[in-house]
Amino acid sequence: MHEQFITLKNRLAEINDLGKASALLGWDQRTMMPAKGGRVRAEQTATLAKTIHRLATDPELGHILEALRPYEQSLPYDSDEASLIRYARREFDKATRVPTDLRMAMARASAKGADIWVQARKQSDFALFLPALEEIIELKHRYVACFPEYKDDPLGSVYDPLLDDFEPGMKTISVRRIFDDLKRDLVPLVGTLSERLGGVDTSFLHGHFPQPAQHQFVLSILERFGFSHDSWRLDGTTHPFASSMGPTDIRLTTRYYEDFLNPCLFGSMHECGHGLYENGVNLALERSPLCRGVSSALHESQSRMWENLVGRSLPFWTYFYPRLQAAFPGQFDNLPLEAFYRAVNKVHPSYIRVEADEVTYALHIILRFELEQEIFDGRLAPKDLPEVWRARFKDYLGLELPDDSQGVLQDIHWSQGLFGYFPTYQLGNIIASQIWDAALADLPDLYEQFARGEFSPLREWLRQRLHQHGKKFTPLETLAKVLDPAATGEAEIRVEPYIRYIKEKFLEM
Repeated sequence: MHEQFITLKNRLAEINDLGKASALLGWDQRTMMPAKGGRVRAEQTATLAKTIHRLATDPELGHILEALRPYEQSLPYDSDEASLIRYARREFDKATRVPTDLRMAMARASAKGADIWVQARKQSDFALFLPALEEIIELKHRYVACFPEYKDDPLGSVYDPLLDDFEPGMKTISVRRIFDDLKRDLVPLVGTLSERLGGVDTSFLHGHFPQPAQHQFVLSILERFGFSHDSWRLDGTTHPFASSMGPTDIRLTTRYYEDFLNPCLFGSMHECGHGLYENGVNLALERSPLCRGVSSALHESQSRMWENLVGRSLPFWTYFYPRLQAAFPGQFDNLPLEAFYRAVNKVHPSYIRVEADEVTYALHIILRFELEQEIFDGRLAPKDLPEVWRARFKDYLGLELPDDSQGVLQDIHWSQGLFGYFPTYQLGNIIASQIWDAALADLPDLYEQFARGEFSPLREWLRQRLHQHGKKFTPLETLAKVLDPAATGEAEIRVEPYIRYIKEKFLEM
């Protein structure tokens, strides 16, 4: 093997190790860290960010990448080696555009901001969070200024560099077009389905569900999906997330409400979808930057698939509903399966994004996508966010918000500087339906398998088609391979399969 490639691989492994150490500090901060640990944790995070950035922008790394061009060209495009060089070059080019002090400041502000957000959300006090948010946004403006080329594109947007961090190669105008296509078909459906299904009784989902019983029942589901106790964890947190330290160290979190079953139930399945993606990456890519999901939209396709297309399906509950009844004696004894199925698929506007039904969820995302663009193109000041959020929420979902904890403060993303992430959730929903069609074509008895409690065929199909590739290819190249293993080039994100899925499922209900 090429000597300089070995040097590159070793350097990238060190950077990856430090990145995973930083991720572990983040996981600890949101699960186990004492309340007063936040100040020091912010400095620790900043120090790691500085060290990682210095290594990632070392001029010698650039020299190695340049020297490897002939070697890269001699390799098959889809080889691990060529993919690593290609990806590393792109990341080096991006990293060298951003000053180290800015990277440190962003990491420090995000760690502090997440800590402050937890308190602000508890108190429903946006004013408490506003200074931290303003600092994060100002730093993000400085970050965007490092990538001025969007100004040279007639169709470019100041939002493009933020979106690219989560969906490489994706442009804001492309997302707008996809969402415009979506709104054309979805908005009439929201009205129709809300009228038909909005009156479904869901009162039995609110009762007394002890946390230990929720934990054990959810684990029984996740174990069927692929959760194993020697490689996975499930812990509680304020805002659920999944984190991976490698394919054999998967950290899931969930949120427990003893008076409401859904958040833990479907939130855990959602995060498990993320975990299955990371767990399924080819071990040959371990300790390299390729050893993770290719993009946020592809990642969200997996979390939303396991949460909704699997976890809210009737065959799924054909198997698990008797077990749910046993786990919570007296709660569902006289309730038919069909009534429970309709309840967990009720279509009605709601306050909280992560608890929204499959149909109205897109409106939550479109709202956030629009607000983020307005912030960064200067049309919306951070201090005005609560008022604008409330007004637009009323326009889109017809609800009056009772407080900011259920409005502008409900998500952790902005406190961590994750501007550009939100649109990938709905892109993930759309992509999930495209992948689902391909899976059903290859596994026509998929629903019969679910009814028997068999989920490994779907998991292994996804592992072979998607998970194993990690970041070897671009997001749209990866999607093309999922839809057709023999495909070359890029796939198109198409709204039609998603709309068809929504119509077939909910109009028949």
